[in-house]
Amino acid sequence: MYGEFKNHIQQQLDDIEQQGLTKSERVLQSAQGDTVLVESGEVINLCANNYLGLAQNPEIIAAARDGLDHWGYGLASVRFICGTQSIHKELEQKLSQFLEMEDTILYPSCFDANGGLFETLLGAEDAVISDELNHASIIDGVRLCKAKRYRYKNNDMADLEQQLIDADKAGARFKLITTDGVFSMDGYIAQLDKICDLADKYNALVH
Repeated sequence: MYGEFKNHIQQQLDDIEQQGLTKSERVLQSAQGDTVLVESGEVINLCANNYLGLAQNPEIIAAARDGLDHWGYGLASVRFICGTQSIHKELEQKLSQFLEMEDTILYPSCFDANGGLFETLLGAEDAVISDELNHASIIDGVRLCKAKRYRYKNNDMADLEQQLIDADKAGARFKLITTDGVFSMDGYIAQLDKICDLADKYNALVH
């Protein structure tokens, strides 16, 4: 059975290769930066998340070394068991002050943050209205919650308004509009001013 299954998988891989769809890793031979070194030489790096160039910043690297010396490597637990250290609370407090917010919760990634948001805030009596081109983390987070789901066309305020009306007609208790700030695949910027105006008009929240 194993041999038959292995041959089946190999055939699928061969088909993918023949169609030119094989995805290969880009192996970097240098630190992340504006330019990186690959096997063929130095190239401009346009595909990383190191937007501010902090990955190779000497002060950041020095702070990371100090952190390793003082705190060790890894938390050895999740935050809510015994993985919360005073440095977490210090950073959360500083972020809250900077953003002028009551509190802050750190997540290891945006995907985790969006994955935990909607299920926590919304119930079956509520509605979430999501832009059709939202990031996958938002889409997955919305799927995990019990709220009624509405989707509006990308950056289309008329369609957003219609979805808000439909949610009201369905008797939604609370309504949450969720959108990317910048749609990363196309570079479109969300019309946050108009989205917030519609949220005020229809008594909705905005994420």
